[in-house]
Amino acid sequence: MIYRRWFLSVIIGFGLSLGTHLTLRAESPDTAPIELKALITQIDAAANRQDIDRIQTFYSEQYVTADGLMLDEFTQSLKQLWKVYPNLNYKTELLSWEKNGTSWVAETLTTMTGSSQQRGRKIQLEAKIKSRQTFQGNQLIRQEIISEESKLTSGEKPPEVTVNVPEQVKVGETFDFDVIVTEPLSDELLAGMAMSEKVDSDRYLDPSTMELELLQSGGLFKRVSPIEEAQNRWLSAILIRSEGITVVTHRVRIVE
Repeated sequence: MIYRRWFLSVIIGFGLSLGTHLTLRAESPDTAPIELKALITQIDAAANRQDIDRIQTFYSEQYVTADGLMLDEFTQSLKQLWKVYPNLNYKTELLSWEKNGTSWVAETLTTMTGSSQQRGRKIQLEAKIKSRQTFQGNQLIRQEIISEESKLTSGEKPPEVTVNVPEQVKVGETFDFDVIVTEPLSDELLAGMAMSEKVDSDRYLDPSTMELELLQSGGLFKRVSPIEEAQNRWLSAILIRSEGITVVTHRVRIVE
């Protein structure tokens, strides 16, 4: 059985950042300039209206993400996501901010919820992404995601799961990705699959497929082999029972 992992995670968080090599002193969100708070509110409002023309005014033509996604690809991904999820709701919380020359650097947490109908099946989306934002004037120029997680569920009783995976590991380290079903299954069959893949701009528009197999235990337990270069990876898992489906994706940062 094949399942397509089609969630476009980059569109959860509207924002961008300076590189991680910069060390800035974070300020409380309570002290943030009114203009910065207004920009974040305006971006959320445009996203909730699915106003692509207004969204584009917030992005510089030089916009690029740390994952290599350019502005044209970002816009195409956003349109595709909104087509699949016509009722998405975005809510962004400002966590901290810093003035850096003529720019504002803001760390934010964006929560996104929505639903979709796929082949007669209702899909529910819940996602969170933390990122650092750089506002230069009234536009965004670059994005780096700090942490990311998403969950898709479908059916009357999708598997309830707990995910254990680190947000960050060092180059050359082995780590575990465990997705544990938190309710008794009795004699019910459970199928699923876990996978690890490099975060790449191509994957936003052409996501991977996942081949399912029957599971012998109450969850998925994957040991990820050492990665020998700094990069971001998506760790994804799907679990299927007779009454529902759960799909989870978490980002892990591999750092020097």
